[in-house]
Amino acid sequence: MATQVILLERVDTLGEMGEVVSVKPGFARNYLLPQKKALRASKDNIAYFEGQKKAIEAQSNEQKKEAEKLAKKVADIKVPLIRAASESGQLYGSVNTRDIAQAAAETSGEAIKRPMVKINTNFKTVGLFPVNIQLHPEVIVEITVNIARSKEEAQIQADTGKALMADDSEDLDQVVQEAADALDEEALAEVLEDDALEAEKEKAETESTKAAEDAARTEEKSAKRAEKKAAKAEEESEEETAELTADAPAEEPKED
Repeated sequence: MATQVILLERVDTLGEMGEVVSVKPGFARNYLLPQKKALRASKDNIAYFEGQKKAIEAQSNEQKKEAEKLAKKVADIKVPLIRAASESGQLYGSVNTRDIAQAAAETSGEAIKRPMVKINTNFKTVGLFPVNIQLHPEVIVEITVNIARSKEEAQIQADTGKALMADDSEDLDQVVQEAADALDEEALAEVLEDDALEAEKEKAETESTKAAEDAARTEEKSAKRAEKKAAKAEEESEEETAELTADAPAEEPKED
């Protein structure tokens, strides 16, 4: 027989805060009630919720704001998990929500708890796995769980975005070496590209400096030509004035 509960927060697949829903008794007893996500839908509890609704909503909104701040620090982090595994990538064991929560907390430095980790099943192979972390009923971020045999392989997987595992026709060392070589080639290409961009930048700066210097020289030459022209014009004007003065008749003395 189903159990009716009133939700104290939004619960995926069930409903929003304040809704009365029917769930399996075990789900209510083992999850919703102990996690304080719901109350049994008795008359007293429904009346209690209605009386406390504004306070519960205000508290939820405050928690949501804090979760949104936390989300900026946690979203898109890569969480390495080192586990023993075969060359084919099969783990000798599995990675569960507790493992992921602990590793995510260590990587981010934030309080990531087991109930926040949302996976459908435990991971049983090496590789990169997207995992949702629910920081609040309305705030979910995605992280990447990087399961590898060693820190070196975890780094290669993070850089290449591919799991390091060998099939029957391959040797694991060969797979790792090929991935490392591919990274070296990619790094070399990036270096060459950066060098080309830097050379292009230096060329543009040199051309810009040369153009500025040419413009300054041209302006200086123009100024000198204008100065010479002005001086010559002034000299010619003085000569013309002198000639006019010399050609003018002498003034005769007046008789008494």
